Formats: sequence, C-alpha cells, structure tokens
Amino acid sequence: MPAANVAAQVRTSLASLKASDLKDAQIMEVLKLAHQLTDTMKLFFSSLDQSICQEFNYIADYISRTRDEIAALRPNDIKTERIPSAGVELEAVVGDTEKATETIMSAAEAVLCEDATDYDEYRANVEARMMTIIEACSFQDLAGQRVSKVVNSLRHVESRVSRFAEVMGVRDADGYESEAEKAEKARAEKNLLNGPAIGGPETSQDDIDAMFADAGGAAPDLDQSSIDSLFD
Repeated sequence: MPAANVAAQVRTSLASLKASDLKDAQIMEVLKLAHQLTDTMKLFFSSLDQSICQEFNYIADYISRTRDEIAALRPNDIKTERIPSAGVELEAVVGDTEKATETIMSAAEAVLCEDATDYDEYRANVEARMMTIIEACSFQDLAGQRVSKVVNSLRHVESRVSRFAEVMGVRDADGYESEAEKAEKARAEKNLLNGPAIGGPETSQDDIDAMFADAGGAAPDLDQSSIDSLFD
C-alpha cells in the first residue's frame, strides 16, 4: 500500500478517536479504535520501510551498474596499452618523416650541385639520386600503417567512452577548463596552418590568380629564370 494512503488512514483513525466521547464509549469501541490505529500504524511503518529499502536497492543497483560499465570501459587497458601505443606510433611517424625529408632534400640538393660537364656521369648520378628519393618516399606506406593503428586506438577509446556516457546519462560540464588550457588552445588555433580542407576541394590556380587580381592587379607572369633568381 502506498505511504500516502496509509498516512491518510492514520489521520482518519486519529480523527475518529479524538471525536469519540471516551467517557460514554464502551470499552469494546475503544479497543476497536485502538486496534484500528495499531493496524494502520503498522501498515504505515511497513510501507515506509519498504520504500526506504527500495531506494537503497536502487542505489545499490546503480552503483553495481556503474562499476560494471567502468570495468567494460577497461580504463587500465586504455592507460597502459592504447594511449602509450598510440604515442609510440606517432613518434615513429614523426621520426620516419623527418628522416625521409632529410634524405629527399639531400638528394635533391646533390642533383642541383652535380657537374653536368660529363653527360654520362651526370646522368648516372642523377638517376642514382632519383632512386634514393623514390626509396625515401616509401616511408609513407609504413607511416600510413602506423597512423591507422593510432586511428583504431582512438576509435576504440571513443566507442567505449561514448557507451559509458550514454548508459550513465553523463552530460558535459562547463568550467573545468583551466586558464592554462584555454591559453594553449587559443595559441594552437592562432598558429594553425590552414591548408586545403580534408577531402578537398583544393583551391585552383585560377582562383588564386583571381585573388591577386582583386587585390589590385594580376599575378605576375614569371619565367623560369626569374624563379631561379629567387633562390640565388
């Protein structure tokens, strides 16, 4: 029986007892009212205890479900395996990219410095440098595999965190970003090099020429000699 209904019965019994004339009432009537009041109070406290038990059971179930969801999130795996592995892979990508860039730039510089007096020797040296550049460009295959591992790790973390947030009904809270984090975020956005959008479309040369034209004149028509002079 709901606690509200039981409380109503208690109030009714008390009102009946107060309204009765105990001096003129028969003992059986008094006992009847007392018995009714006792039964009503018993129901009230029984209902009250049951309600409290239900609340505690709900809290216990919620805690148990939260613990299970945290276990399914596998935070230790994310902390000790996923994130460190992603960091190692990204560091390897940076290292491979730097090494390949240095190799390509060195080979290209060597080609520019080659003596073209002896054509056969010049051709052999240039071909050797070109092969070095082509071999260095193969780093992108390994880099792509490493980046794929990082992306998979991030997707794994994202899926588990999203599931946890959905099941637990978690909402984002404001005000947890420190001043240092805000400053770092603003600095990163300010220094961001904005290239072509991911997936395109890239800006065509005609659009670039049109931008120069709108700025006050057409883009200068430079020949190869003028371009080479920029690097002298």
